[in-house]
Parts: sequence; structure tokens; C-alpha cells
Amino acid sequence: MGKAQEFNILIVGQAGRLSYEAILFAASLRHYDPEFAGRLIVAEPQPGPLWPDQDPRIKDPEVRSLLEDRLGAEILPFDSLHFGAGYPYGNKIEALKILPGDRPFVFFDTDTLITGALSQVAFDFDRPTASLKREGTWPVPELYGPGYTDIWKSLYDRFALDFASSVDPLHPPEYWQHYLYFSASFFFHRDPAAFHALFSRFATEIRNDPPPELVCQTLTPWLDQVALPLVIHTLGGGRDTLPANTLDGAVSYHWRALPLFFACADDARIEALLSVTAPNWIKKTLKEYDPFRRLIYQQKGAHVRAMFDQNALPLKEQAIRNRIKREGLWMR
Repeated sequence: MGKAQEFNILIVGQAGRLSYEAILFAASLRHYDPEFAGRLIVAEPQPGPLWPDQDPRIKDPEVRSLLEDRLGAEILPFDSLHFGAGYPYGNKIEALKILPGDRPFVFFDTDTLITGALSQVAFDFDRPTASLKREGTWPVPELYGPGYTDIWKSLYDRFALDFASSVDPLHPPEYWQHYLYFSASFFFHRDPAAFHALFSRFATEIRNDPPPELVCQTLTPWLDQVALPLVIHTLGGGRDTLPANTLDGAVSYHWRALPLFFACADDARIEALLSVTAPNWIKKTLKEYDPFRRLIYQQKGAHVRAMFDQNALPLKEQAIRNRIKREGLWMR
């Protein structure tokens, strides 16, 4: 931990699940870091041609009031110019353009629980990074097609970046961790405009005109995580620029799906979630979202937790998911 720094937080909120997750995120931030002095900005996509037949705005007045009046968040609009409903993960790319340029930023997915003093984390905003809590989900090399090295190098070559300096010599070539790869559940930098410009450019060019080496690779839903390492590398960042046991550690937890959280999280994080969601003023709104109502307030999450030994969880996440689904308790 370091001295308090001034920075803004960005999350994306829209109608439905993300609006309730945004409440949980904001409530956990205020509970565990009451000294946070930056702006908590909830980016809200606006209706437009890339959102056909739907309005992504947060329309529930109780949700908006809770975020703005009780939790001190600012809901700011942005227009979808490149992604929209066809690739909602692109919201995090396009939302960066609304951030003010006078402070560094930290982006979080809404399905994140803050469990410590985020404002005390010694961020090096000149050396961006992102979450290393990930698996080797992309690329998936074909038997007779390009391998990891050819695929990743083609992307670095496309944007005139130095590929050799991005790899991790602690892992061998053709093993996924040899290459710079992150989860996009959090990332940060000093200059939101510079980050947005690169992220938008790299993601749209890869989508619209991928190198030939990507011919057998799917970019849905991985496009943001394909472009993100290139952004971070360009801006002088890399792996492990954060102090140990901060984000994805003692200070934050990316829970992704609430049934997985109850199955896998440690007791301290379970207690943190239950404490944050206990007050009646937040319970009144969160229980309107069925997974929160059933898993938290009707205590179905405790049933999920009892299905597993948290000290001997299945090695494959899919096995955890399948068992929860068989019990009829998978919901998101």
C-alpha cells in the first residue's frame, strides 16, 4: 500500500444486470474505502443505431437515485460509435472517451467487489497493467495452423510494435503465458484519452481487417482482451506493475458470476459481500434483481457454497458450473 492518490474510477452501467452490479460495486467501494476522494463515474450507453430495438439506459428511477444520491456516483452518457449491442464488451473501450483528462483512471468491470482501501494502492499510472487473473482463452491454435508466436507476432507487426520485448522468458514459447495476455476486468493509466485512442484503434482494426494468421481464431468475445495487451505494451506497461496482493487480492475481487462467487470465494469475501448488501436501504433495490434476491437474500448462495469444499475445488471451472446448474442454481 502507498499514500492516497487522486484518480477516477470508471465502470459501465446500463439497463438490467449491469445496473444492479454497479450498485454492489459502488456500495462496496464506499464501505471499504470511505476516504476515496476521486469521482466514481458510471458510463451509460445511449440509444442509437448500434442498439437496435433496445434502449440501454438505466430507466429504473430507484436504481439511478441509489447510485447518484446515496452512493455518490455520476452517471454520464456516451454514444456507441463502433460496437454497441453487437459487441457489448466494447462498451469499456468506448466509455473511456467520457473521462476527464485531469486525473488518472482505473477501470473495473461492474462484477467486482471492493474489499479494501483502493485509494491506498500504489498505482504506477505511467506503467499500466490489467488483471492477470485469467486463463489461456485466446488464441486457440489449430493443429496445422499458425501457433501462438505467429499469431501474437502478427498483431505486434501490424501496429509496428516490438514483439520480442513483450514476451515472458520465464515461460517457454508456444505456452500461452509466454505472451502478454490479460483479463480486461480492470486496467488503468495516467491518460484516459491516450488509452481510449489506442484501444479503439487497435480493437476496430483487428475486428475489421485481422492479420491472415488470425483466420481460424474467433474474436467474440475475446476482442477486448486481444487488443488490450497491445495498448498496455504501447504505453510502457506490462505484467506485475502493481504491488502484490492488492487488486485481485486483498483490495478487489472479480466475482464474474454470483454462483461462482459463493462456490469459490474465501470466507472473508463472502462476509464482505453479505455486509455490504445487508442495509435495508440497499436491500430494497438489490432484491429486485432475481439472482441477488435468491442467492443473497433467500440464502441460496449458502446452499451453493455447501456443495463444494473450498479447499479442494474442481480443477476445471466448467465442472463447478455444471454442478451448480444441475441443482438449478446457476443464474446471472
